[in-house]
Amino acid sequence: MKLASVLTPLSDENLTLAAQCGVDQIVVRYPGSDLSEITRMQQRVRSFGMEIGVVEGYLPIDRIKLGTDNGSDLGAMKTLIHHLSDLDIRMICYNFMAGTDWIRTSVDAPERGGSKVTAFRLADLDKARIPGRPAFRADLEPGAKRTELWKNLQNFLEEVIPVAENAGVVMAMHPDDPPLPQLLGNERIMHDVAGFEKLVEIVKSPSNKIAFCQGSFSEMGIDIPATIRRLGPHIAYVHYRDVVGTAEDFRESWQDNGQTDMAEAMCAYREVGFNGPMRPDHVPQMLGEDDGEPGYTMLGRLFAFGYIRGMMHATEKHCC
Repeated sequence: MKLASVLTPLSDENLTLAAQCGVDQIVVRYPGSDLSEITRMQQRVRSFGMEIGVVEGYLPIDRIKLGTDNGSDLGAMKTLIHHLSDLDIRMICYNFMAGTDWIRTSVDAPERGGSKVTAFRLADLDKARIPGRPAFRADLEPGAKRTELWKNLQNFLEEVIPVAENAGVVMAMHPDDPPLPQLLGNERIMHDVAGFEKLVEIVKSPSNKIAFCQGSFSEMGIDIPATIRRLGPHIAYVHYRDVVGTAEDFRESWQDNGQTDMAEAMCAYREVGFNGPMRPDHVPQMLGEDDGEPGYTMLGRLFAFGYIRGMMHATEKHCC
């Protein structure tokens, strides 16, 4: 397994801290059409003894999801795949949520010792926001239907997976967050385990994989270790995080203060032979971090690095 992390900001200080904590790979957001920025980031990350392992977030696929792309976004994705292959970056994490990204209705829910976490309540949907991102895309009309999303996803996979497989790049699908069958007038398709089993059957390929976000899967009300074992061969990337609650009403948690048996989950990854990147996500904000991006500040991430490395080491030879 490889300990990975987003760093916000991608500063020398944060890169140094990550390297000191034993992080192997850095996860970066798509920078836009100027892909030379990824080249510069890879060179910089390597200077700290790490590699960029995953590109995740801000990808040019919004119109692809809705079937309104004129080919430019699909072309941009294929170009990105080739560029990453040239840089030995082997994974793209994407989602298929139409018209939005991950959503919360609160960014300051209380957690242990006065730390703050993001949270979601369906009853408070009028307060919904995407932490750290602009408001919902005004140019994307709501009304995505499940049948159309599946059709658009199939078209996308049939176009992009052969390119990715040839380039040695994995496309890892993230769950809907929160995993609800409908939100803000749009139906959704990646909100349950059955959806992911269907995903990997559409185009059978070593490049068509799953990003197993433990928090989102936990919100589905399922047994996390059992689901890891069920989906194991298809899991290429892990967000090792936890929550308290359900898809309709939940908050993020410290990794040792949620509803999942995290040690058993790590054992399950060992059992299925998972050896990809694993990162913390949506960490609590700690004292002095009120100006940071909710869920993406650094102090909670330092705790997570130690927690994940401890779990990795504890299960390496003596699994549960």
